[in-house]
Amino acid sequence: MKKFKKFYIEITNRCNLACSFCPETKRAAEFMKIESFHKILEEIKPFADYIYFHVKGEPLLHPAIDQFLDLSHEKGFQVNITTNGTLIKKQKDKILGKPALRQVNFSLHSFDGNEGGGSKAEYIKDIIDFTKEAVAITETIVSLRLWNLDQDNETNVQRARNRQILEIIEKEFNLSYRIEEKVTPGNGIKIGQRIYLNQDPEFKWPDLKEEEDEGKGFCYGLRNQIAILVDGTVVPCCLDGEGIINLGNINQTKFSDIVENERANHIVQGFSRREAVEELCRKCGYRKKFGV
Repeated sequence: MKKFKKFYIEITNRCNLACSFCPETKRAAEFMKIESFHKILEEIKPFADYIYFHVKGEPLLHPAIDQFLDLSHEKGFQVNITTNGTLIKKQKDKILGKPALRQVNFSLHSFDGNEGGGSKAEYIKDIIDFTKEAVAITETIVSLRLWNLDQDNETNVQRARNRQILEIIEKEFNLSYRIEEKVTPGNGIKIGQRIYLNQDPEFKWPDLKEEEDEGKGFCYGLRNQIAILVDGTVVPCCLDGEGIINLGNINQTKFSDIVENERANHIVQGFSRREAVEELCRKCGYRKKFGV
């Protein structure tokens, strides 16, 4: 039986931001119901230990996120939350100290991905305050992410924006070095007990409108990761934010049948040959990270 290292469950596809690097979903805005979430956990238990509360959407928007964490713990799952961080002060009491919460990833690049929107210093301070409290009273891991580098080199404007954020972090955590001297794209650094920071190039969401390449390459979709969208649609990975590679719906078909159906097996077999068999996969640059 397959065991997925990363199992994404999109508890909502709504977001409170409109980041330039993240295309707005064309799907109807929705919050997953606790009953649906319960059913999903029952079906995926043999397949996963760790779950992620997103594909698209901002998980801290979900009004019942505390209940989702409690149910995850009851069913034996550990949870990773990736958030833009803008709601962390408001929602802190709903997630902090929950035994299911394993890791919180803050996408710091979200602030500069929007026009206007308050004080950057206050935004970072709220995230740092949560981070310090979380590592002091729980075993939660915190990852601070700046995934906004150019594919080649940062622009001067972008470098200056990142320096503002990094300077605050350096001061708050009493770092004796400039973070840029230590961190390299794709490799994070430890800046405190269970606190990490990493920078990476901005990734581009795959889109059927993009130019198709020869389709060579490899991907871990359906090997170590899989995703379920808010309406129950099962897709191979966390980058199919529109449900284009629809493998089936967990509300209508058993997950064990979906993950072993003909289309799913065809995708896995294709990547075993270093070949993308789905059109969306041939228009996704992420697989090139793993060579051809």
